[in-house]
Amino acid sequence: MKLLSWNVNGIRAAMSKGFAEKLQELDPDVICLQETKAQDDQVRTALFGIDYHIYSNSAERKGYSGTAILSKLEPISVTNDMGVSEHDQEGRVICAEYPSFYLVTVYTPNSGNGLARLDYRSTWDQAFQAYIKQLEETKPVVLCGDLNVAHKPLDIKNDKSNYNKSAGYTQKEIDGMDALIAGGLVDSFRHFHPEQERFTWWSFRANARARNIGWRIDYFLVSSGLVDKLEDAFILDDVEGSDHCPVGIVIQP
Repeated sequence: MKLLSWNVNGIRAAMSKGFAEKLQELDPDVICLQETKAQDDQVRTALFGIDYHIYSNSAERKGYSGTAILSKLEPISVTNDMGVSEHDQEGRVICAEYPSFYLVTVYTPNSGNGLARLDYRSTWDQAFQAYIKQLEETKPVVLCGDLNVAHKPLDIKNDKSNYNKSAGYTQKEIDGMDALIAGGLVDSFRHFHPEQERFTWWSFRANARARNIGWRIDYFLVSSGLVDKLEDAFILDDVEGSDHCPVGIVIQP
C-alpha cells in the first residue's frame, strides 16, 4: 500500500492549484489530509468527482483546521476524534481501520504566536499518546500527519535560533514527540534515512522554500511491529500547492 499525508492548507485552495491532477499522478492507495479549512459538506463538494472513499472531520469553527482521509479501499470502520471533549472541537483526528492496522491522521495543534497555546499543546500531546496506546491494544498503528514539531536539530534549518522560542521547536513539544517514540512508534523516514536533511514545511516569507529554509514537521510513525512491513518512506518536496509537501510510505498490507 502506498500511503500519503499532506497538509494542504485549505482543500478548496488546493483544488484550485491542481490537487486532483496531482492525486491522479501520485496515485496513492490512501491519502490523509490536514488543514482542510472546510466543513464536511464543503470538503465533499470540493472533492466531487474524485474516485476515492472520502471521510472528513471538520472543526466547529468554520474555515479552520480539519482533516480528511481519501481511500481507494473502503476501511472496516472510520471514527473521528479521541473521545476527549476538551480536544474534540477542532476536527484534528480521524482513524480508519484496515485489516492489519489502524491508520490515524492528525493535525496537531500549533502552539501559536508567543507560544500562547503551548500549555494546551502539552495536554493535547498527553491525551493523544494515550489515545494511540489504546488503539495499539487492538491493532498496530500507522500514524501520519502534521505533528507541528521538528523533532531533532536535523529536522530544522536554523535550530539554535528557534529552540525554545518558536512554536514547533520548544522542549515541551520535543518531549511530546519523544514520548511517542519512547512508547514504541518508529519514525519511518528516519528508519530509512537516519542522517538526511529534508524538510516538509517552509514559511511563505523570505523565499524560504526556494532557499530550502524549512522544517520537517510532517511524519509517518508506525508501531514497532510494523517496521518489518515498511518498504519505503519518502518526502515529495518537489510537489507544490501548499506551504507543506506530501510525505509517504510504502507498506505491506
